[in-house]
Amino acid sequence: MKTRSARTFDPAGVMFGVLVPLVVAALGLVLAHLWQGRLPDQVATHFSGTEPDDLADPLSNTWTLAIVIVLVGGGCSAVASLARVLLIMRRTMLIIGLTVVGMIGVLQIATLTRELDLTSGQSVTIPGWAIAAGTVVGFAGGLFGASRLRDHRERVVATCVPHTDLPRCSAELPLVVRVGASRVAGITVMVVSLAAAALTCYLSGSLWPIFLFVPLTILTLSLLRFTVHIDQDGLYVSSLGMAAFDYDIDEITGASVRTVNPAKDFGGWGLRVKGRGNYAVATETGPAAFVTFANGDRLTIGSDAAEKIAGTLNTLTAGTRNSAVD
Repeated sequence: MKTRSARTFDPAGVMFGVLVPLVVAALGLVLAHLWQGRLPDQVATHFSGTEPDDLADPLSNTWTLAIVIVLVGGGCSAVASLARVLLIMRRTMLIIGLTVVGMIGVLQIATLTRELDLTSGQSVTIPGWAIAAGTVVGFAGGLFGASRLRDHRERVVATCVPHTDLPRCSAELPLVVRVGASRVAGITVMVVSLAAAALTCYLSGSLWPIFLFVPLTILTLSLLRFTVHIDQDGLYVSSLGMAAFDYDIDEITGASVRTVNPAKDFGGWGLRVKGRGNYAVATETGPAAFVTFANGDRLTIGSDAAEKIAGTLNTLTAGTRNSAVD
């Protein structure tokens, strides 16, 4: 039995991933036209450190930045509009894309504001605060937009009871298991990021690079740490408080336990995709729950609690199917 999504595009994804970058790009163009009489003939287009080292016509520069916003930021965030693409991929791309859009958009407007009524853009300095503010605004907007996305993938209902050879166990529900990078690994990521931010701050002579590295660190850690939640409704794997994978109990065909090596089996650690419908939360070498679904998807979850995860899913699934038959 199949239940197909009626949507090809996610409305929230279209709004945040497509319309927002277009609006930000258009806003820069509108302001440049409105302020054309107050801007110098040549505005700063590139900076070496904090000083401008290249100048150009205001309108041509604004059009260039608008194209960059749409193609780079919007190109990333537009993935969020595709309703049947893997949900966590759509959310991650939206956050990255809108962070870029916010940073460039706010920086552009702040720079234009500084150049109002100047005779030349040669004297303007880069507004570091605008880079920081734009990054924070873009990242926050990306997080909010990501929370509004919904999973419109095809859902297929399974009919067979999991094979009797598969593990079974009785666990107190909900079963919540945290998987992913260890505390040491998480601290290592933060230390490396902090060191890179400190070096960049030193070279630029400003504190604004910190605001670039904070969302980057949060996003990196979110792809290395997950929470597995199992209850009567199904299997829910989340990151940053949002669904990475969300499967109904009716979709599960069975779960087994196997040993995985993230580097060898999936080409790396964290959230991995190896072929169509083959996903993994590959965060450690060792036992992993291997879950299969009626639509052909496969999900590998590396965890010391793999036996409990697989056993709980099989027990819940078998109970649901047997109750339906009765």
